[in-house]
Amino acid sequence: MESVSTAAVTPDRWLDEVEAPAPPRAAEHDLNSFYYSSSDDVLAVLTPYNAWYDEVRPQGYFLLGQPMAAAPRPHVEVQEPIGRRRLQLLNLSSYNYLGLSYRPEVIDAAKSALDRYGLGAAGSPILSGTMEVHDELQNEIARFKGTEAAVIYPSGYSTNVGLISGLMRAGDVVIMDQNAHASAVDGAILSKADTRFFRHNQPENLEKQLKKVGGKKVLVVVEGVYSMDGDVCPLPEIVEVTKRYGARIMIDEAHSSFIYGPSGGGVVDAYGLKDEIDIHLGTFSKALGGMGGYVACSLQMRRYLDAFSRSRFFSCALSPVIAAGVLEALRIVQREPELRARLWTNVAHMRGLLAAHGVDVGESTSQIIPVMVRDDRRVMGIGRRMQDSGLYVQPVKYPAVTKNRSRFRISISAAHEFAQLERASEILVSVLRQEGILT
Repeated sequence: MESVSTAAVTPDRWLDEVEAPAPPRAAEHDLNSFYYSSSDDVLAVLTPYNAWYDEVRPQGYFLLGQPMAAAPRPHVEVQEPIGRRRLQLLNLSSYNYLGLSYRPEVIDAAKSALDRYGLGAAGSPILSGTMEVHDELQNEIARFKGTEAAVIYPSGYSTNVGLISGLMRAGDVVIMDQNAHASAVDGAILSKADTRFFRHNQPENLEKQLKKVGGKKVLVVVEGVYSMDGDVCPLPEIVEVTKRYGARIMIDEAHSSFIYGPSGGGVVDAYGLKDEIDIHLGTFSKALGGMGGYVACSLQMRRYLDAFSRSRFFSCALSPVIAAGVLEALRIVQREPELRARLWTNVAHMRGLLAAHGVDVGESTSQIIPVMVRDDRRVMGIGRRMQDSGLYVQPVKYPAVTKNRSRFRISISAAHEFAQLERASEILVSVLRQEGILT
């Protein structure tokens, strides 16, 4: 479905306005149905889209973006837009892998920074926005990752966009895993480099791509843990192929930094390949419970990114309040390795509970556990039943994943207790059986 009419649309007529033969029910459509418009008016697509949205929202789309009343702990209070109910739910959706976002020490550090610096940086990091706490955080990240330098960004998205678009140019080649995050894809597009993809976690397919681009500057982009499938990059094989063809390699450890490896250094730490990676990238919004991102790199690269990374240069610097909280969270990670041990104990426990009932978790081996539904039309409605049963777990469908690979994405935290995980698995299994997903 590629275009929409410019005619006025009412909620009960939106299907007539989407140009496609024998259109299906509203729940079977997705965002792709409204990506293009046949009108000369850039705003014409808004009317049919909103008519469709008004129809599907009560069917489960209201689950997206529900406001929580407090910190993302194992139990959360959610304000439901439909019915305006305040629900007390078991939380399996938040990225807060080590439970650090609400640690008293983290909150105290942020409060102290608020008193000292005020709320925001009030300037670009290149001009007037860099404060002492920013330099302190950058130095601590570089030390933790074992690199000469680090550069921090106001968001994980801007980190990927700024790094790739700042480093690569037209005529260069970016080859990335087909499941790489949208921010990496967007960065490659903005760079105007020739952007190619290799089959997910298949080093042999990467080699085929590398053979085709001899004589050009090439950056290979992979992730430590892939955010939707929860599987881990086969990094030794990827590194071997990349080095053999003289390409550079960047790893995005958004979902693996601070929790993988003997020291929490990420998948590179787990494999002992830290020194084989050219560019280390990660975020503060997952395991550290804050926001922002970093590039850990050489001093030469840091200086270059200061000049050419537009998403950093033209953004306000990360709030010093967040920077101080993240810095304390990083210090907790280093002095409390038992947090990582507790996380992996919880992950193993939840995996055992789901495996005992034959729940399909795809290829996941990490703290991200997809519960596969593979029914784009029904997944939102099933999510509503999960919430009505007391479980906060988010349905995911296209475009976050490919079509017909819809799922619920579970995120396990070190803060979960076994009893909470056991109750959550009971709800999951019960609803999936009632819906015929699990037999």
